[in-house]
Amino acid sequence: MPPKRTIGWETVSGNQDMVSDRTADHQHKESRAPGAMMLEHPTMEIWPQYPIIILGLWLIASPFTFGYESLAMTISDTVSGVLLIVFSGAVILLGSGVANYVNGFVGVWLLLAPLFFWAPTSDVYLNDTLVGVFVITFAVLVVMRMEMSGPDIPRGWTYNPSTAAQRAPIIIAGLIGFFFSTHMATFQLGYTDFVFDPFFGRGTENVLTSDVSRMFPISDAGLGAVAYAVEVLMGFMGDKRRWRTMPWMVTLFGIVVIPLGFVSIVLIILQPLAVGTWCTLCLLSALAMLFMIALTVDEVAAMGQFLYQQTRGDVSLWHVFWMGDTFATSDAGVDGKTRSDADSWWSMFWGMSVSWPLLGTTGLGLWLMSSPALFGTVGAAADSSHLVGALVVTFSVIAMGEPVRTIRFLNVPLGIWVIVAPWILLGSSIVSVWSSVTVGILIVVLSVPRGSIRDQYGSWNRYIR
Repeated sequence: MPPKRTIGWETVSGNQDMVSDRTADHQHKESRAPGAMMLEHPTMEIWPQYPIIILGLWLIASPFTFGYESLAMTISDTVSGVLLIVFSGAVILLGSGVANYVNGFVGVWLLLAPLFFWAPTSDVYLNDTLVGVFVITFAVLVVMRMEMSGPDIPRGWTYNPSTAAQRAPIIIAGLIGFFFSTHMATFQLGYTDFVFDPFFGRGTENVLTSDVSRMFPISDAGLGAVAYAVEVLMGFMGDKRRWRTMPWMVTLFGIVVIPLGFVSIVLIILQPLAVGTWCTLCLLSALAMLFMIALTVDEVAAMGQFLYQQTRGDVSLWHVFWMGDTFATSDAGVDGKTRSDADSWWSMFWGMSVSWPLLGTTGLGLWLMSSPALFGTVGAAADSSHLVGALVVTFSVIAMGEPVRTIRFLNVPLGIWVIVAPWILLGSSIVSVWSSVTVGILIVVLSVPRGSIRDQYGSWNRYIR
């Protein structure tokens, strides 16, 4: 009979103790290495590989089914189909988790291929787009839906920035941008001869056919649609602990949404200067992107704080970034102030608050954008109002994200410029001059108050001014 040992107050048999030790060790390793779990998940749940194989066969047959008129697209889809079958087979037969995620990259290529090769028909474009989305769904989203163990809420935070509710408005905004961009892409690619614009007449058409758009080797609207599609899909990736279990993914998500999103917004802002007109769908897409940025910064901040705190110990940044990590559940959240995930539907907007000063600067920015049409401002003065007004709106909306509330101070130099600009730029009338002076003063004044901050953000609080 195996010997008995006493652990604390509990007496167990040697065999039971060994089993408990192995279980505890397994659970510890599982919580310490979420990245390793990600590689194991595709081999634990094989069924998604079979739909991917079917999609691969569909791609191989597509050139004959749809009568592709492009050799490049025929080769691309055939090779992509073969790769999907081969890598899914590697998952099934060899237990390779890496092969599964390679299929995810094949899915991304399928989204891009119709743009690089200027797919000759809408059938080809739609086929590759849908297959790419389905491949990414089965290869990545289905696999990453498994929940990891460990704490849900970052240290010192009052809520979890990675819950499904937190990601829902980001996904909705991304879908809006995707559909608008896809509509514009079908015009650029020549599938339709009409593009919707209820406010600026042929403004959207002029933007899409401008020299600026033609500078891109591929459809810039189509590229925007791919970016929105990736953002939406990444919004579904991972469980509610992904801020610490998948830092690499949150980083990539943040890069796609924040800096790349800001660049696309700036390009849209420059349209009146470069093309001489606005584009309604472009503006709506930019508005969706603005709210996506404001709603994304909290998760990125939580991930950054987690990386910094973990790497202060004996864990390497490389390991934590790619494999994730954990900490004691007792250290999570803020005692007595932590919000429940199921608190209310308002949980979708935790981490974002709308203060009266920010609403004011947003309205003033919109006024500046419309003032040239109202006052007959022309030339450099009109360009200045269009550009600066749009930037004021941009910084005001982004600053509604509480972790980046400090960004509102960027409106101060913009407000000063609004005061000075009509005196040194040609094209202003007397009325527009004093309108600009008044608006500039108000922008500066309203950019100083921080407004209320409803939540706590651990060590990130020091950056919220």
